[in-house]
Amino acid sequence: MTTSHDAVAGEATIAGETWRDCFGAVMAAVADCFPRRESRLLAREMAQAMLMGLESRNCWTLAEAMGHGSPSRLQHFLSRGVWDHNGVRDRMAAWTAGELADSDAVLIVDETGDEKSSTDAVGAAHQYSGALGGVGLCQVAVHLTYASPRGHALIDRALYLGTDWARDEERRLLTHVPDAIEFSTKPQLAAGMLRRARTLGVEARWLAGDEVYGGRDLRRCARELAFDYAVAVRADHTVATPAGGFTANALARRLPRQAWMRMRTGHGLKGDRHYDWAWIGVLADDAPEPGNRVEDGHSVLVVRRHRFTGELSFYRCHSAIPVTLADLVHVICTRWRVEEDFQLAKGATGLDQGQVTCWNSWMRWSLLSLLAAAVLTVTLARTTPTTGSSDLIPVSARELLTLLRITALPLPNRDTDHALHWSAWRRRHQAVAQACHQRWNNITAAAAT
Repeated sequence: MTTSHDAVAGEATIAGETWRDCFGAVMAAVADCFPRRESRLLAREMAQAMLMGLESRNCWTLAEAMGHGSPSRLQHFLSRGVWDHNGVRDRMAAWTAGELADSDAVLIVDETGDEKSSTDAVGAAHQYSGALGGVGLCQVAVHLTYASPRGHALIDRALYLGTDWARDEERRLLTHVPDAIEFSTKPQLAAGMLRRARTLGVEARWLAGDEVYGGRDLRRCARELAFDYAVAVRADHTVATPAGGFTANALARRLPRQAWMRMRTGHGLKGDRHYDWAWIGVLADDAPEPGNRVEDGHSVLVVRRHRFTGELSFYRCHSAIPVTLADLVHVICTRWRVEEDFQLAKGATGLDQGQVTCWNSWMRWSLLSLLAAAVLTVTLARTTPTTGSSDLIPVSARELLTLLRITALPLPNRDTDHALHWSAWRRRHQAVAQACHQRWNNITAAAAT
């Protein structure tokens, strides 16, 4: 026990020093995106506060923890403050990808939804979200994760505006959506982030995504940008072969028994996970125009079969150079890293807790949440375990955050007078809000009669 205690103490010290170095490096990289020293320091404070051990994270709770007398400074900083959040996004993405760089890294696209109580929030509508488990009132945003053997982190995001939202001029004006923002499908938002990543010089080889991102247009975009890909497709997805066109499901049913190979695809708490895999050579249908021929590179359909239920999943893959089935399986399984990044960003840095309603506020809140999570990931990548003892598993991102809250992160303000001030502030604010709601209900009730 003493040996383990000493090892953890050493890791905590190293992690604290590493986090300070990483946080200082990323803030230095984005410094000139803030024209004023005050806004730069406030961004620094807010990113740190995102990682504090708070029950929830919004402008009220962060302002109280940071020692402010009200949330007005943070609200102004997010909604009307003069600073270049797109520049910060690009610098943060380039820095994170540079720290985790690997020539075979995977860019993963996926969307997540944040439940909302009103359609007043920008982009909020009744729409499907996997995070909600169905249709609900939520905001949906497409995210981009950079994943390599060194670690994985979210590096970009784009808010999805449905057709009704994108065409509603009144709601656009109320939430300050820029005129240049038009309706884009989720694959189109993903394509924009891929182009931005390539422009920034992000070193990556692969694109991975679920069935939403398996369409021809996004696959063609990936090839134009010199990305190989492994994206999920539906069972009724049609592929061309030398023998003609078939659905993915029909091709899988024709596979002989010897075509299947059982492979390990991950490790969970209950042990290794294994699936049966097979691949089929198909003709590419997404050659960039003009230029490359359809037959350039290697295009295959990968099929995964559950060992016990026999359930099939399908993946359209393309590589500029020959690859093995094991290579493609690795990329396909890497796609799940984005789910871990969603869990970290939502649970540790408040990605889904902002309670912001306008375009700028959403962009900036999500950006600072991603920045805080990225610094945590890079700190974990840089931290070398001090012991190889078998009675300690490697430190996780959540466990690292627990250590950082002890060694490096500022503590929430717990002064008694400050807490009493905030209790009075909240109650006054809530009293005013209650009176406004009652007045509005009386007006609408009178109008109805």
